[in-house]
Amino acid sequence: MSNNQSLSEAPAISRDKVIVRTSIVGILANVLLAAFKAVIGIASNSIAVILDAVNNLSDALSSIITIAGTKLAAKLPDKKHPMGHGRIEYLSAMIVSGIVLYAGITSAVESVKKIIHPEKPDYSVLSLVIIAVAVAVKIVLGRYVKAQGKKVNSGSLVASGSDAMFDAILSASVLACAIIFMISGLSLEAYVGAVISVIIIKSGIEMMMETLNEILGTRADKEVTDQIKALLTEEEEVRGAYDLIMYNYGPDRNYASVHLELPDKMTVREADRLTRRLEAKVYRETGVVMVGVGLYSYNTGSDEAAKIQNEVRESVLAHEWVVQLHGFYVDLETKEMRFDAVMSFDIQPEKGLEILYSEMQKAYPDYRIVIAPDVDISVTD
Repeated sequence: MSNNQSLSEAPAISRDKVIVRTSIVGILANVLLAAFKAVIGIASNSIAVILDAVNNLSDALSSIITIAGTKLAAKLPDKKHPMGHGRIEYLSAMIVSGIVLYAGITSAVESVKKIIHPEKPDYSVLSLVIIAVAVAVKIVLGRYVKAQGKKVNSGSLVASGSDAMFDAILSASVLACAIIFMISGLSLEAYVGAVISVIIIKSGIEMMMETLNEILGTRADKEVTDQIKALLTEEEEVRGAYDLIMYNYGPDRNYASVHLELPDKMTVREADRLTRRLEAKVYRETGVVMVGVGLYSYNTGSDEAAKIQNEVRESVLAHEWVVQLHGFYVDLETKEMRFDAVMSFDIQPEKGLEILYSEMQKAYPDYRIVIAPDVDISVTD
């Protein structure tokens, strides 16, 4: 595994540079925008513009947190954290989401206050021009940051980019309110601010939930698991690849374990050579490090064993809650039978085992039967 890790260091360094550079651009842009908007907001007595300036400062803080998270996540593995510090990026993304949520709540509170106690703003043409420029800058900045975040798989950058796009909408609404006020004398900015704050709060909650799911662990992407299984089963000796489990230790830091079904006549030396070749191929094609490869044996050259397997498979898969059967092997001489049953989340594993053992013992009373329950962790075929 260490060789694979060293091979991945160069892309990681490049990724970190992209995140830091993008975040610095965001910090500079947001600080300048905040300064301009603060001056305009105070001069025109506009709560919407002042809140917009504060929101820009929160975006700059988000970018600083993103840089700190990236630097900490890039620390080399140590004795206490042998798998590295990559998951720190999820924590930084969570903090950014919290800042977005806080900004939305603050905007909502201030907007409601201004609805209850309204104050008339006093805009100038220059202030409108600056706000219009700020909208354009935020749109460009948001698209750039979000694109870079998706490019390097950075949740923090994607969250910051999404927040910048919402800021552009907020600034555009402030501009629209200012124009309406100058034309008709009707002040709508507090009401528009309340609506926008609800949208920002919703965005913050969604960002937070998405990051929380990454921290808790979610089902691996089907496209990736299918690709890995296809690479493994390309080998003639491999009849099937099962129990694929993905372990994520931060963006682009993925590890996996799997069980391969190999013929019972294969020697340990042959199996060792095969698994090492497969580990290298999977890493080369997907960047996923195979940290564990378990083996199942399957019967070869026995019509009776094949007949029993087909009978068992038909019986077991007749249950809707059994997703898959694999790892089947029967020893006709010692009267032993073993297989794994992948069960859906619709039934308790203990209950499922009780039913399967009852059926199998009734159908094959002379056999010692071992059934291993599996959870449907990765999408099965």
